[in-house]
Amino acid sequence: MLLISTIGLVFWAGLFAISLRVLSYFKGIEDIGDILALKLLSMMLITSFVLLIFSSILTSLSKLYLSRDLLLVHSLPVSSHKIFTARWIDSTFDSSWMVIIYTLPVFISYGIVYKSGFFFYLDIFLILMSLSITASALSSILVMCAVIVVPASRMRSVFIFISLSFFVVLYIAIRFLKPELLVDPEIFDSVLVYITALKTPSSPFLPTTWAFDSIKAVLSGSVADGMFHAVISLSFTGTLVFAIIIVADLIYFKGFSKTQSAQVRLIKQSSIGSNLFKILPGQVRALAVKEIKTFFRDQTQWSQLFLIAALVVIYIYNFNVLPIEKSPIKTIYLQNLLSFLNMGLALFVLTAITGRFAYPAVSSERNAFWIVKAAPGTIKKFLWVKFFIYYLPLLILAEILIIFTNILLNVTAFMMILSIVTVFFLVPGIVAMGIGLGAAYPDFKAENPTQTVTSFGGLVFMILCAGYIGIVIVLEAGPVYSIFMAKINGQVLSMLNWLWITASFSIAFTLSILAIIIPMNFGEKKLSKLST
Repeated sequence: MLLISTIGLVFWAGLFAISLRVLSYFKGIEDIGDILALKLLSMMLITSFVLLIFSSILTSLSKLYLSRDLLLVHSLPVSSHKIFTARWIDSTFDSSWMVIIYTLPVFISYGIVYKSGFFFYLDIFLILMSLSITASALSSILVMCAVIVVPASRMRSVFIFISLSFFVVLYIAIRFLKPELLVDPEIFDSVLVYITALKTPSSPFLPTTWAFDSIKAVLSGSVADGMFHAVISLSFTGTLVFAIIIVADLIYFKGFSKTQSAQVRLIKQSSIGSNLFKILPGQVRALAVKEIKTFFRDQTQWSQLFLIAALVVIYIYNFNVLPIEKSPIKTIYLQNLLSFLNMGLALFVLTAITGRFAYPAVSSERNAFWIVKAAPGTIKKFLWVKFFIYYLPLLILAEILIIFTNILLNVTAFMMILSIVTVFFLVPGIVAMGIGLGAAYPDFKAENPTQTVTSFGGLVFMILCAGYIGIVIVLEAGPVYSIFMAKINGQVLSMLNWLWITASFSIAFTLSILAIIIPMNFGEKKLSKLST
């Protein structure tokens, strides 16, 4: 707890320091500085609200329909709308506390830079409370309606519907903000038009607009106007609270009853894996088929593949709209610099996905893990089967991100090959850390195995992966720069340079091997000692 709290506090302080630095810089720019600061505030509010909605959807779906104790709770002599209200309050807190805590340093920075008083912080409290409750209420209504509309035997489709809806909203929000305008002012006829475009107001029907108008007014010294917009936001929130209680009284228990009926599988699993792994030995084939069937039977797992697909599209699209040709930096240099940095970014994204799928793989066995220990196979074989099941699709995903973004950046052949090879050697280490540390710190009693990534073991996994990726990128940075600049300037590298390059890449390769072996052995030893 002390370690996790310390890391969280350091991260919070880092956000505060960066926010204070950026806003102080904006404040020092004449004419356009305040506009940029307000544009940043608008972007942060919209992004935070979308994150709140996404978090609320997943949390409310779990709290209202998928929790194990719901059968017991609904058997009590309590009306369904009271059960819903209690669960919804719990869901609201769980889904919003982290977003609120880690947006506070940004808001505090605004208060310090603009020298705001007590009413600014009161306004921030009211606005954050309003946005959190609004997001939770809207998400709960969406979830209840989805469960009622979609047949109970197709409960998994609810996840697909919600996932796709979220990414549609996220995509619209991102395109609505037009972030590329901040780095491409040349498309405007004059500075005045550019400033006007930055000041373009949001839709007056969005809760984030009321929040933005309220904060903007208080920052400018108009407390009464700011409180007026805050009250508008709170009145909408209060209306939604009454609305969800009425809706819950009408349809919540009906939806819950539907979720208890038998499911019709959308994907026939009789042949999944059976034909694909015929060439494998019996025990390995049995474990592989079991892993794939378990994955597709868990509606909270396979349905999120749609989220990953949408993430890939948005990730690649962001590189497509980069105005690289407008940069004062030489284009070929900037393209290859972005390609090199993109390796780290893509691998960080892959780490998050690995934490979502591979890390909980052992914990997903839950109370049936005793069957695995009682089976004739070994724990080592059990873990390595899980490793390869997740390694192959995650490797393909990472290579897709790297190859397509490099094509959009139009990088040199050297950078393309380097990126592909580096990702090829780093992905198995990341997956091995996920499987190994997930085996070392399992939680078979977790209500949702995916929540284990927020545990101590999950934190260690994220820290080690970030350190591993960072070290390899740093080891490659110097040699890659020397090779690239020598090629541009037509120079020949000396023998000393080649020795340095060879040593750096050899160390990176050795780290990649160790990143596979050590976590898997560590996980095997810890899991073997675990009693069932």
